[in-house]
Amino acid sequence: MQQAVETQCPFCSVQCKMTVQQIGEQHDNGDQRRAMFDVQGAPNAASEGRVCVKGMNAHQHSEHSQRLLSPMIRVNGELTPCSWGEALACISQKFTAISEQYGRDAIGAYGGGSLTNETAYLLGKFTRVALGSKYIDYNGRFCMSAAASAGSKTFGMDRGLTFRLADIPLAGCIILAGTNIAECQPTLLPYFNQAKQNGAKIIVIDPRKTATAAIADLHLPIRPGSDTLLADAMLKIMMDAGLVDDGFIQSRTNGYDELKLYISGINLEEAATICGIDLELIREAALTFGHADTGMILTARGVEQQTDGHLAVRHFINIVLATGKIGRDGCGYGAVTGQGNGQGGREHGQKADQLPGYRSIENEEDRAYVASVWGVEPSSIPGKGVSAYEMMELVHQGEIKSLFVMGSNPIVSNPNAHLVEEGLLKLHFLVVADMFMSETARLAHLVLPVTSYMENEGTLTNLEGRVLLREAGRPPLGEARHDWMILCSIASLLGKEQYFKYNSPEEIFDELRLASKGGIADYYGITYERLRKEGGVYWPCISLDDSGSGLLFRDSFAHTDGKAVFSVIESSGWNGVSEQYPLILTNGRVLYHYLTGVQTRRSPSLAARELENFVEIHPRTAQRYRIQDGEWVEVESPHGKFIVRSRVKEHIREDTLFVPMHWGGNQNVNRATRPDLDPFCKMPGFKTSAVRIRPLRLQ
Repeated sequence: MQQAVETQCPFCSVQCKMTVQQIGEQHDNGDQRRAMFDVQGAPNAASEGRVCVKGMNAHQHSEHSQRLLSPMIRVNGELTPCSWGEALACISQKFTAISEQYGRDAIGAYGGGSLTNETAYLLGKFTRVALGSKYIDYNGRFCMSAAASAGSKTFGMDRGLTFRLADIPLAGCIILAGTNIAECQPTLLPYFNQAKQNGAKIIVIDPRKTATAAIADLHLPIRPGSDTLLADAMLKIMMDAGLVDDGFIQSRTNGYDELKLYISGINLEEAATICGIDLELIREAALTFGHADTGMILTARGVEQQTDGHLAVRHFINIVLATGKIGRDGCGYGAVTGQGNGQGGREHGQKADQLPGYRSIENEEDRAYVASVWGVEPSSIPGKGVSAYEMMELVHQGEIKSLFVMGSNPIVSNPNAHLVEEGLLKLHFLVVADMFMSETARLAHLVLPVTSYMENEGTLTNLEGRVLLREAGRPPLGEARHDWMILCSIASLLGKEQYFKYNSPEEIFDELRLASKGGIADYYGITYERLRKEGGVYWPCISLDDSGSGLLFRDSFAHTDGKAVFSVIESSGWNGVSEQYPLILTNGRVLYHYLTGVQTRRSPSLAARELENFVEIHPRTAQRYRIQDGEWVEVESPHGKFIVRSRVKEHIREDTLFVPMHWGGNQNVNRATRPDLDPFCKMPGFKTSAVRIRPLRLQ
């Protein structure tokens, strides 16, 4: 690494390009030598050369002494090093025995939204062809399922942003609902600052006055669980003021008459009370967006990680459609994807109901086409499985006997974490492929070391649907192997070698291109050669001479009739607080960490900024419960409890507690989150749990 390595940040959905170069060594107090690195942002169309603090320090986890460098097998209750030959033979023997005794569906696969497109594609194929199981899903279910299902129902397709990042400065008004871009995607913030300089009004909807809310012209401190009703109230105000685009509605949408009838029944005063926002503030926000010539609405986990997240997104999209603010410059709807490959990871078969190209596993034509690419019979492809948390329930019930986990840490990221841990401990055989001994890996019977972003070549698709190529900057460390190679090796031992003969990620991508051809997420026109030459290509891209589609829906939507569909389904919202559990628990990210913290907590420069988990609580709420700033507190729901330090802050609602999601063990917020799922997309209700709080000193 004496030469500069061109790579790509492994964290959020912007996928910033950067160069990493070792520039020397230094000695610590123990006279241990430690490499010193220089990290610089590299020019690219998404981040424009910017890199945030996480990307600047990502190399630290890649170099960390706790990197797994050999397989680990459990012997006499302890994980001990073993050879790859022993590890793979163990997997083959165990998978074969479990499949023969309990059936193929007794084995499940659990993936992640940070895997490359190649690995995500191959994991789906591996599960269905090599294992013959229907049970596969991934942690992206907790990230994008509400917005993805809403986009599919409304537009006929799901892509994070329906516009280009370059459109943001062209918007006259921007609504950011449940998204804290300043901390979660900080390299995007200059786009919004530029929009403000151009005269745009920014409206932030969030129960906390976040760093993103600090740049807003209007901040709506919403009561968690009432987003759908807020969207309806705003649309009613716009309709009453005549701020809808009748021409667009008539020519490009369906269902508006039903929507008008539905919206006419909204009582604005009641809505404002339920949302916990002054009605005049709601009115000002609605009129500001309605009067703007151009505008966009972006949602993220704050809106989506609820048991009515699908409907909440659709009702915000209703506003975009009714005002005609989509399909033209400076306009559109966007779901701010969370994970590095949260977009690509949900397009090519890692989901329970999906085949490559965003095809449906329940559609006979889709099954036949993908089967022809894979060289198998359509009837041999299993049917639809279940969502990520439902898989954990099946594990707990004993229906799934063995689980293969790649690129995920389900014991920390799932709701109702106690049940998940109990279930994983019941498994006959748990295999985890990871860089580190994560909380989930510690429970495994076998742990496989995988390569880091510095070593693993492949493509990832950022939040705007731009496919990017991340080159490998160095060879694997120790005995770590690329995840795609591990899948191919296991498939070979299971007698499926003929379907997994790949020598490089590019060969896998070429098959992915063909498998996606003609699908909604069509990558056929994208090649490694193009990505190296052009820096990135938008999907859909149907041919080698197609430039890709950056701004979607200029002339028509993806439904067969070319029209978008309004949603008129009423949501009951959420109001689960009680005298026993009077507070609302919500969760999210902080600037210095990512997902369950497996990587960022092993970056000294990042971990030093946030060493432990915490709960944000309003001063008056803290006083009511005799909580002092900085002391240990216990937060408890009907589902479990955890212990964190208190942070008394005025920028949060009095009825709401906020806890980050990056820590496991006793500090894991998901020990108290509820297991209820959105009926449309199976998103857990992470953002709304009824809890109580007490200081540990008062026992």
